[in-house]
Amino acid sequence: MSSDNDYEVKLDTLTLFDQSRNRKIPVVYYLPKTHKKIHNQQVIIFNHGYGFNKGGDYFVYSYLTEKLASKGYFTVSIQHEQTTDAPLPVEGNLQMVRRPFWQNGSDNILFVLNELKKTNPDLDYKHVTLIGHSNGGDMVALFGNQHPSLVYKIITMDNRRMFLPRTRIPKIYSLRSNDYPADEGVLPTEEEQKKYHMTIQPTSVNHSHMDNKGNDEEKKALNDFVLKYLEEG
Repeated sequence: MSSDNDYEVKLDTLTLFDQSRNRKIPVVYYLPKTHKKIHNQQVIIFNHGYGFNKGGDYFVYSYLTEKLASKGYFTVSIQHEQTTDAPLPVEGNLQMVRRPFWQNGSDNILFVLNELKKTNPDLDYKHVTLIGHSNGGDMVALFGNQHPSLVYKIITMDNRRMFLPRTRIPKIYSLRSNDYPADEGVLPTEEEQKKYHMTIQPTSVNHSHMDNKGNDEEKKALNDFVLKYLEEG
């Protein structure tokens, strides 16, 4: 659905509130500026990596979220962590002790998606794409395992702990860093990649450079991969 001519981009920030969990969920909408309605406008929900609960992480991938909006996508970036949250565990079986944190993220995504359907019913919810980096990629992978019927494509950027869904729908893509391996079983085998048409793409980008810290060349490489995956039928 990407546009030949890039749109200007505007930002809207708002805080949603999930009463069932008594939780605030700040979000940023990165939106294409246009006078004409974009028909069948697709939704992308972006999920940041771990930011030590300082907040503001939903802005630090703007190289990507702004690019997506400039191509016509209704792009939402969720702030998953709050200053009052417990820190992400760094010891023990990380796949177990971090699971509640990913579950919190998966629940946030579900709530944001349901709110969007109420406030923006004309968007294309048959082709929702989730993108997540690192810990946010683990959240996205968990969401894909729990709610496969709600998402069309999943693009993880170097998630390392939560196993990717082995499925054709949603379509699974994963961009890998050049410096950190994933835990055993997180990524599909070559046989599984062929069977389910999954794409596991090595890159020359460091794990920590997949946000705005990356240089122009790295940002362009990641943007190009993501846009290519979004365009694939």
